[in-house]
Amino acid sequence: MESISKSTLGFLKELKQNNNREWFNANKPTFELEQKKVKEFYNSVMEHLKVSDLIEKVKIFRIYRDVRFSKDKLPFKSHFGGHFTRATNKLRGGYYLHISPGESFLAGGFWEPNKEDLARIRKEFETDASEIRTIVNTPDFKKYFKTLQGNAVKTAPRGFDKNHPNIDFIRLKQFIVTRSFTDEEVLSPNFLTDVVSSFKAMRPYLDYMSEVLTTNLNGESLVD
Repeated sequence: MESISKSTLGFLKELKQNNNREWFNANKPTFELEQKKVKEFYNSVMEHLKVSDLIEKVKIFRIYRDVRFSKDKLPFKSHFGGHFTRATNKLRGGYYLHISPGESFLAGGFWEPNKEDLARIRKEFETDASEIRTIVNTPDFKKYFKTLQGNAVKTAPRGFDKNHPNIDFIRLKQFIVTRSFTDEEVLSPNFLTDVVSSFKAMRPYLDYMSEVLTTNLNGESLVD
């Protein structure tokens, strides 16, 4: 599969307008057909990624929403999403692809790093941010992702100088890169190439963050 089918976007539009169990059950054969095509596309992405990275698996997320602790009780997602997991404990981060009419995007990085990882990343940036600045200023990174994104504290995290020259990175609580796609781009025969090229441009960033998170400040490995 080189692109996403127009019928897939059409089904997701209808699902968004009819997000109830009665409609979904009546249209479940259509859902299963579109899901099969989407899985084929994600598997194609994975096979291309394996050429340039160690990919353990791809996980396509369920269309059913977990509404137990949510105020939004709509039973179904109106998108397809899948995550490509990198192999071995030395490769951190992963690749995500989201297909939704008018809201398709890919992303990667660190959405909610735990307390220990967040502290390690910030200490790295406090010590030396030259490498991350080089990465985010490369032509490929700027072409696909523009900049590093994520929520941030207002001034400085506790224990850090608000006037530190790298405070723009230290303030971050998330470390994400994203690229959005129009429906026309998603339906284009070049979509697979665009997705794979974007993920390849993301890899130097993920590799750098992997090195940070698997070593101490002296550069000594923390993993086997």
